[in-house]
Amino acid sequence: MTNAEFINDESSQAKLQRQQMVEYQIRDRGIKDERVLAAMSKVPRHQFVDSSYRDLAYGDRPLPIGYNQTISQPYIVAYMTEAAKIDPEDKVLEIGTGCGYQAAILGEIAQKVYSIELIPQLAQKARQTLSQLGYDNIEVKTGDGYHGWIEHAPYDAIIVTAAPEYIPQNSLDQLALNAKMVIPVGTWHQEILVLTKTKDEIVEERTIPVCFVPMRRKLN
Repeated sequence: MTNAEFINDESSQAKLQRQQMVEYQIRDRGIKDERVLAAMSKVPRHQFVDSSYRDLAYGDRPLPIGYNQTISQPYIVAYMTEAAKIDPEDKVLEIGTGCGYQAAILGEIAQKVYSIELIPQLAQKARQTLSQLGYDNIEVKTGDGYHGWIEHAPYDAIIVTAAPEYIPQNSLDQLALNAKMVIPVGTWHQEILVLTKTKDEIVEERTIPVCFVPMRRKLN
């Protein structure tokens, strides 16, 4: 399938489902950033899930993507993106590419997105999907997210899409001054934390309870 065929492979039903997703799952729950809403309205979520789940792609729930990983609930993707306060000229780090959907949303909003995925098969599939959809401002590498991606630091925002037990120090070190990291933290009880790096300290805001897959490390 060519890029154009891939992009145009979308039914009117999928477009309607995506519009309803944005209106009823996202806007009605308080997401106000119009750039986030526009991105969620544009990115074809069904292209990021297995064909057996495409009928559920716009539902109010996470879905399995293989390897014990999931694509997050649409509202959570929108919530974390809005919380990161991303500007059009920003450079963003995502830790936990998964299927690439969150990266695509970030790619609609930021100038450049760097995304790290531990599982090689998921990283490769995400690269393929993002390339077919024309996202040339997103770079995906296979690696341990606990290390961050030092080559392109500092980042204007960092979004973590799996839950570590503690905040990775390497990622904080790679965050630009006055930038935000949005990260779910915890084991059985998880919360999304919004961390702002100031000149003197890391300001922590605890927000909503969530349930993410654990953030894994590369085993030596």
